[in-house]
Parts: sequence; structure tokens; C-alpha cells
Amino acid sequence: MELEFDYFKKWVKDKLRVDLDSYKEKQLHRRIGTVMNSSGAKNLREYAELIQKDENVRRVFLDYITINVTEFYRNKEIFDEFEDGIKSVLVPRFKNLNIWSAACSIGAEPYTVALIMEKNNIKGYKILATDIDDTILERAREGKFKEKEIKNVPKPEIEKHFLIEEGQYHISENIKKKVHFKKHDLILDDYDKNFHAIICRNVTIYFKKETKIEIYKKINNSLEKGGIFFTGATESIYNPSSFGFRKLSTFLYEKV
Repeated sequence: MELEFDYFKKWVKDKLRVDLDSYKEKQLHRRIGTVMNSSGAKNLREYAELIQKDENVRRVFLDYITINVTEFYRNKEIFDEFEDGIKSVLVPRFKNLNIWSAACSIGAEPYTVALIMEKNNIKGYKILATDIDDTILERAREGKFKEKEIKNVPKPEIEKHFLIEEGQYHISENIKKKVHFKKHDLILDDYDKNFHAIICRNVTIYFKKETKIEIYKKINNSLEKGGIFFTGATESIYNPSSFGFRKLSTFLYEKV
């Protein structure tokens, strides 16, 4: 079984450009076993053949293996800290804010940032949103959300920035045009630079320690000095100074 799993990981990296070696082994075995069984494949070699020839099987695999749990203002009290950081740290320090939402999934996170910027009347900002999954990026660009995905959005913001059609919440064109989406792999691809804030939340918990270290180093390198790194609710960095960060709060780190 281990040899078959090694073959499958190499195949996925060669054919799909997803580095499964960077994921925690136990979680990865469980997730792949679940999604393989649902496809009807009897083993990983057979599953690889199915992924290769069937676009729907390939899409289901990528959607399942790349985590896509998200919502607007996820962990609201933590997002409030980030909003305070934008207003008290970034706005006084930088003229035009350049923000990157990494592993953005369906777009709830970068659109939340745009809502924050509009609410605080912050002008001249840019938001880049990236993800490894083409299917999920297409959905993000559409800007259509279920009620449960916008449950944390204050009612005045819903009334101002969303249109409800057939049970879905369509985000306004004004907010949609503030976010630029593109495909990006946090493990394999180069990182853009000169960001004033980088949001990378609830992603590194699935990676091995060595992969996390590399990601934190590259994020620091992508930030301007004085910029902010915003992590997830279970991703506190215990030795931020070793990556060139200073802790602002439990989930906010400043590049020093």
C-alpha cells in the first residue's frame, strides 16, 4: 500500500502540480481513501487513471484535497482585530494598500476585506486573491454565495453590497471589481512581492512543519517592512522572530 501511495503522490505532482508530500500524512491518507472510494476505484493506480480521463473525477479530487471551508468574516472577532490593524497600523504607514488573500477558496475572504475597506472609506487599495483550484476560482469570480456563507455579514452591508436572487446572495459589481483572482500554489509557485498585508488562514494546519516554515519565510519576503501577516484561528506562530515577524496580537504579525 505504501509503494502505491508513493506512486500516487508522484503522479499527482507530475500531472496535476499538487505536492501531496507537504500535507500531513495521516490526514492525507484518510482524505484520499474517502474520495477514492466514492469514485468506485479499487486502488490508487486505478484512481489515477480515472482522474486522468474523467474531468469530473479530477474536479472532485482537487476540490476535496484542497480545503474549501470558508465564509465571510470567518471567526468574526479575529477579523475585527485585522480591521483594527488596517486602520491603526497600515493606513497611517502606507499610501495605497496592496493586499494578498492566499488560498482564498470561493472568495469570501478577499471580498470581506473589500467590504472592510469600503466601510472605512479607504481608497486606492488592491486585493489579489489566489487559490490552487481552478473550479473554486471560477466560483469566486462569480461572487454568488449561500445564506450560511454570509451569516456574519452585518445587515447594513448585506443591504448595500448584495443582491438576493433565487436564494443566492450576489455580491455587487462595485465590490467584485476590487478583487483580482488568479491561480497560485503556495508550495510550488513563486510569490509576488510588495504586499502591505497577506492573509493566509486555516491552510498551513494541513501541512508538515517543514512546509509551514518555508511558507512563513516566503510570506515574510513578500511583505513590505511594517506590513501585516494575518493567520488563522489555530495557526499561532510560536517563534515569530525567527521568521522576521513581531507579534501584534494572537493572529497578527508585523514584518520587522
